Amino acid sequence: LSLSLASRLKRNALYVVLALALGSVAAVGLLRFAPAPTSAFMLHEHIDDWVDGKGYRPIEQHWVGAKRISKHAFAAVIASEDQRFYQHHGFDVDAIYQAYDQYQRGGKLRGASTISQQVAKNLFLSPARNFGRKALEIWFTFLIESLWSKGRILEVYLNVAEFGDHLYGIEAASRRYFGISASQLSANQAALLAATLPNPRLFKADKPSAYVYRRQNWILGQMRNLATH
Repeated sequence: LSLSLASRLKRNALYVVLALALGSVAAVGLLRFAPAPTSAFMLHEHIDDWVDGKGYRPIEQHWVGAKRISKHAFAAVIASEDQRFYQHHGFDVDAIYQAYDQYQRGGKLRGASTISQQVAKNLFLSPARNFGRKALEIWFTFLIESLWSKGRILEVYLNVAEFGDHLYGIEAASRRYFGISASQLSANQAALLAATLPNPRLFKADKPSAYVYRRQNWILGQMRNLATH
């Protein structure tokens, strides 16, 4: 009886894994065309508000298609976040090795996530850091790179990236910080927004620190360099 029960449990577990795998493929496939109505990070923000007793606070986000986003915004996030975006297939092996080597030499452990990995994490996963979440990030990154174009990955990234407290997406950020639509962003404005992406709660586009200005200038230089190659 115990062997029979164990067999049923294994079979049921396999069914659950297969159902989750098929569900994730379907979700990523659907989002190849449809705007994402929300993201795991946005939902997690609501949960944090509830846990902290703050009640419901709306998320400021406005989905816009790629044609309604300034070309400078695309260039800025590639320059700041993932300069080999068009060369890799979701994982920048060179960046991962360099980050690991730096850590082994006593340096600070830094992230080496690609834009594709960040989309996978922001859309489908929690901000938690553990092995299980990392495994799911790898799975969703593989699906995104397999089912979406590079252009679609950038479009989704710019629509779900966090730019401030309860502020997500390039359109909402453009409106709040500059009073314009995302299609009107200049290179300087796009670089300033990109400069805050590592930590938009700490690095603020409306009150830039000296570090944010330095990072903005570095991003502008990288944008020019990438445009000539």
